[in-house]
Amino acid sequence: MDPIVNPYSPGAGKRPPALVGRDDQMEAFDVAVRRLAVGRSDRSQMLTGLRGVGKTVLLREFRDAAAGHGWVSQSIEAGEDSPFVRQIAAVSQGALLDLTPRRRLSQLASRALGVLKSFQVSWDIPAAGTLTVGVDPFDGRADSGILQRDLADLLREVGEHAKDCRKGVVVTIDEIQLLSKQHLRPLIVALHEISQADLPLLVVGAGLPSVLGLLGEARTYAERLFSFVDISSLDDAAAARALVEPASAEGVRWDAGAIEEVVSLTKGYPYFLQEFGKQAWRVAEGPDRIIRQDVLDAVPLAQSELDAGFFRVRMDRATDAQRAYLAAMATMGPGPHRSGDVAAALGKKTTQVGPVRHSLIQRGLCYSPRHDVIAFTVPMFDEFVRRHIA
Repeated sequence: MDPIVNPYSPGAGKRPPALVGRDDQMEAFDVAVRRLAVGRSDRSQMLTGLRGVGKTVLLREFRDAAAGHGWVSQSIEAGEDSPFVRQIAAVSQGALLDLTPRRRLSQLASRALGVLKSFQVSWDIPAAGTLTVGVDPFDGRADSGILQRDLADLLREVGEHAKDCRKGVVVTIDEIQLLSKQHLRPLIVALHEISQADLPLLVVGAGLPSVLGLLGEARTYAERLFSFVDISSLDDAAAARALVEPASAEGVRWDAGAIEEVVSLTKGYPYFLQEFGKQAWRVAEGPDRIIRQDVLDAVPLAQSELDAGFFRVRMDRATDAQRAYLAAMATMGPGPHRSGDVAAALGKKTTQVGPVRHSLIQRGLCYSPRHDVIAFTVPMFDEFVRRHIA
């Protein structure tokens, strides 16, 4: 088959050629935007799921959908070393710029610019560009030195300005589970205040399943503040469409047996579907058909690509103790597993391996779906570990 027109595109956060199986999530987001646009209340959203299921892709789709309603969007990618306070200031500045033409910004957003300047001064954030140069801080707003109060002031001001402009703002936060509690708690408090005022500012977070517990620990009312959306593997029908539709656009068809084989091998995970689709296309003689034997011939290539990239990148900095813990988990299957059972498999007490377990959660290789239970954050990771470590 012609490699130049190969339609499959595995990649981190890369939109698949056929975005399928996510209609419900797109509709829920669209409803939330439209409700806030007319002054009705709605909740911010939180996408949770394992690596490679398409959370980042959905965040981008949400931003595009918001633009279709005349809203503006800003994005943050959280990280252990990312300066969240500076990021939120940059997001606020970007939203103000996008909401108002530059030539009229000083007249229409003078108060909002003053609050932004107060936040910058209070939190020692250098003014980016020239937007707030020459602007006086707005006394009494975003200048308390208490982050949850100042963040609420700043975001509320952005929301009020968006309302005045008859527009709205969407802020997406990827990898939100990496926010520290000292930043997550003020964010939740700020969003609570904004939701009470029915302002057209919507935050959509995306993260690993562990974020559910983190939000609950940060604020007990967080579960009522967000609509939680589980992003998982595609069902068989949607997975088949993800394979068939891109090929059909190039005049190529999949045999039923080939589709069944890929869906079975990938368990419907979007990233894996793209990788197996890419390799099946690569080995197929065609010229306009992919058969089951092509898929079988592509398996070693697809596994090699996944092992070298998607899986191995998450193992590069693992210590020997972490690798041993992961190997013990993998020998028990995909999981989740009781922490005590993993410790027993290592011949140790739970307290002895507790620090290793914690470090794997901190690194995002594992998460705890509930007390005393551990699971991989990457689908089919147990198979990779058994192939290369265990």
